[in-house]
Amino acid sequence: MNQLALLGYDLFGEPVNPEPSCIVAKKFIIPPFSVLDARSGEWQDRKRAWIRLGIQGEVGRKKDLTYTGAASTYDHYGIKEKEKLGRKEGLTYMKAESAPDYWKDKMGDSWTSKDTGTSIFDPTLCECIYRWFTSPNAQIIDPFAGGSVRGIVAGMLGRRYWGCDLSGEQINANNNQADFIKPEIRPKWVCGDAIKKLEEAPEADLVFSCPPYGDLEKYSDNPDDLSNMEWHTFSAAYSRIILRSIKKLKNNRFACFVVGDFRDKKGFYRDFVSKTIEAFRTVGSQLYNEGILITPVGSASMRITKQFNSGRKFAKTHQNVLVFCKGDWRKAVSDCKDF
Repeated sequence: MNQLALLGYDLFGEPVNPEPSCIVAKKFIIPPFSVLDARSGEWQDRKRAWIRLGIQGEVGRKKDLTYTGAASTYDHYGIKEKEKLGRKEGLTYMKAESAPDYWKDKMGDSWTSKDTGTSIFDPTLCECIYRWFTSPNAQIIDPFAGGSVRGIVAGMLGRRYWGCDLSGEQINANNNQADFIKPEIRPKWVCGDAIKKLEEAPEADLVFSCPPYGDLEKYSDNPDDLSNMEWHTFSAAYSRIILRSIKKLKNNRFACFVVGDFRDKKGFYRDFVSKTIEAFRTVGSQLYNEGILITPVGSASMRITKQFNSGRKFAKTHQNVLVFCKGDWRKAVSDCKDF
């Protein structure tokens, strides 16, 4: 899919080309500044365009998994056919012309929206990382695949994607979405422990992932699931997965992890960002870029009074976008498509 067709076509069949907010946005989709504002109208318009394709990043995941308590601001389509989408409970989605006909038949015009409380990866950020740090037909590997977003966006942009997740239910849900959306290149999701499955992964042009934030979100009861581990065990397993991912990354290429600091049971920060940087440096990949992704406030405005009065804790409304380079950054840049 080309960049502009994502926003639809005009009456003459030409891709819609909205007026960019500035000359930098015209060149790079979103200005590649160190602060990335996911609250901006330009960002949100693009995000909604991706969602209208039928992307459902929360499908296949348990309800009420929260990173910030306000990580998700998506609206969703309601559906009763739980088995088809991999969710144990009914969902609520936003109305969109791209929704499958059988969903519309079930729901008619009674489309509603609600916050599921489950963190979902932002497709606009995903598009930017792919366009900025890879060329078409690049191979992406993702050791913490989770929902469908990173795989679907990769395929729609002509990139190959290999992602690993422990949940068979999640893999089935992701494949169902790929069946409906039909990206240009179909993503490949495999089920299993990334520590083992990465041996089967293809050579990568980009490692791109959003790892679990310790035990902040409980994804399953599987003992191999990092979210079930004590911090010291989690840290060791996390570092091994990064090591094996970087082994699959070609020389002179980039890797990107989207992470955020989170608190331990005593209320102090784990410093997960520094842990991630240390793990990459240990395996010879240096920190090259750090971006701050400003996320929508969502339910934080409702939680902040109690949270701040009782503990003087800020409501977290940002994440860290860490870009690493394996090898020579000049050669890595030369492999990326020019804008």
